[in-house]
Amino acid sequence: MSEPVTPLVKGLFITLRYLFQKKVTVQYPEQKRTYPERFRGRHQLTRHADGSERCVGCELCAQACPSGAIRVVAAENDPDHPHSPGERYGATYEVNMIRCIFCGFCQEACPTGAVVLTPFNELAEYRRDPLTYEKPRLLVPRKEEAR
Repeated sequence: MSEPVTPLVKGLFITLRYLFQKKVTVQYPEQKRTYPERFRGRHQLTRHADGSERCVGCELCAQACPSGAIRVVAAENDPDHPHSPGERYGATYEVNMIRCIFCGFCQEACPTGAVVLTPFNELAEYRRDPLTYEKPRLLVPRKEEAR
């Protein structure tokens, strides 16, 4: 009879012990948590110093993604107006943030360093549509555009 009661009593004592400790509450909009240095948040596509895109459309990030959240479609670079220094570039780059598990495999798999996971983590939306991030939203603006 005492055998099933022992775990119940232990659980109640743990609850009572934490009941009287000081609560940890963060007043969110005014006060933000500090995250570890290597925290992985929202995706971002970076550029070279000259403003060209780093993504060469190799699709390694999409293949490394365990949840299948990334879709890359490559296209041939126009020699007169190249998007990236390689022969190809990522014409379509989409990340479904609902499916993303923020593992960082895409960042590790990228040979050019185009994919970076930023510390930004505020991703709440009321609908699903805005949570599919497309290339214009992910790409870092050029220095001329940022001004």
